[in-house]
Amino acid sequence: MKALTYHGPGKRRWSDVPDPVVLDPEDAVVRVDAVTICGTDLHILKGDLPDVTEGRVLGHEAVGTVVATGPAVRTVTVGDRVLVSCISACGRCAYCRTGTYGQCTGGGGWILGHLVDGTQAEFVRTPFADNSLYKLPAGVSDETALLLADILPTSYEVGVRNGQVGPGDTVVVVGAGPIGLAAIITARLYSPGRIIAIDLSSSRLDAAKQAGADVTLTASEATDEVVRAISPDGLGAHVAIEAVGVPDSFELCTRVVRPGGRVANVGVHGKSATLHLEDLWIRNVTITTGLVDTSSTPLLLDLLASGRLDVSGLVTHRFALDEMQDAYDLFSDAGQNGALKVALFRT
Repeated sequence: MKALTYHGPGKRRWSDVPDPVVLDPEDAVVRVDAVTICGTDLHILKGDLPDVTEGRVLGHEAVGTVVATGPAVRTVTVGDRVLVSCISACGRCAYCRTGTYGQCTGGGGWILGHLVDGTQAEFVRTPFADNSLYKLPAGVSDETALLLADILPTSYEVGVRNGQVGPGDTVVVVGAGPIGLAAIITARLYSPGRIIAIDLSSSRLDAAKQAGADVTLTASEATDEVVRAISPDGLGAHVAIEAVGVPDSFELCTRVVRPGGRVANVGVHGKSATLHLEDLWIRNVTITTGLVDTSSTPLLLDLLASGRLDVSGLVTHRFALDEMQDAYDLFSDAGQNGALKVALFRT
């Protein structure tokens, strides 16, 4: 089969690799019908994640059709249309028992496209299929479901839920890429008073407005004073969600959050950021980090199927699966071409 493989920083190939097979009784093999590229894949290609070895098939998000299962798999069968979650869960370890699947110690966690071969291929082996694949409702399209493999649960769990967004809150989202937009969409489920989106790109700020942001600011406009002035009491954000993964965006979040507020870091950081404890300690600021657990995926699927979650507009570019290299070229230069999420489909 064809797959996108990693060969050191800046090097990738779309080439022939062996077809995946069932290796463990709990495995399933899924034919990839739709797949996308994540910002984390770009971090891998920059060399930010040294655990990814040469020759690894990248990708951790897909929608597909089950073509084979191991003898221990009970909840999915051959022919089922499924969402391939970015997180694999053994279902037995202490973390999985509390729904903290991202920290699975039984061989799961974020492994697809990281520690085992991933989804940017014609077929993918999915470990722990019973706990890591989700049957899709008939009315949910491949393209729409694809957004629930990673960015929707990530933004919801690590940003909105960790940040404890509540009714009437002033929420600042720094970064209006796919993760930031998904944070805006899911924050709206909690009726915040206002959502302020901050980004360098005018096209992404336009997308933020369409996603539900009440105010959009360029990075140069987003001074501490401006953000505080937008909040009704002049104190700043109840919740600041970092959705970029660079030091400047994290430090901006710590400056615009109010005393007693919460900074929810979602972005993947490849460099150190300065933590100004000399300013933060006295302000009772809570800072959270996290890897998505995908425990919210069933809830988000229900909301999607019932029409309560509008993700239209997040996919901006579409390709055939064998145009993977073109899709990477475009997504790598998203700031210049206005790309948000790209989707690739089996033809």
